[in-house]
Amino acid sequence: MALNIVLIEPEIPMNTGNIGRLSLASGANLHLVKPFGFELSDKRVKRAGLDYWQHLSLTIYENEEEFFSTHKEKAMAFLSSHGTKDHWSIPFEDDMFLIFGKESVGLSAEITSKHADQLYKIPIHSEHVRSLNLANAVSIIVYEGLRKLK
Repeated sequence: MALNIVLIEPEIPMNTGNIGRLSLASGANLHLVKPFGFELSDKRVKRAGLDYWQHLSLTIYENEEEFFSTHKEKAMAFLSSHGTKDHWSIPFEDDMFLIFGKESVGLSAEITSKHADQLYKIPIHSEHVRSLNLANAVSIIVYEGLRKLK
């Protein structure tokens, strides 16, 4: 049983490092879609991922088109603060792809409109918070998926 975490154009190296550690801990595969806001060799990525980084199941794509054409037949859930359905309603299945956007703006309008029926959000119960930290959001979704698949 494995989930796939997809980060489209991640910008913050510490988030990517932490999500790498989460991927390994949860048995998930990590997919990174360029361009990145940092170099993968950045010491902040490695520090956040500690000595686990070399053990990851990691796939890197040159752009969105390469990722989506490679996995077009796979089950996917797209996470966005603009989603209309709560993450509890994601129909998790083995080998599902969980798609997250970049820290500054999330998923593009093109992606959210094209996949509106697969767009989910994590409820935020304060009007003073726009979004959650990416690494925290990924953790919430991955472990909810594992709970449902167990």
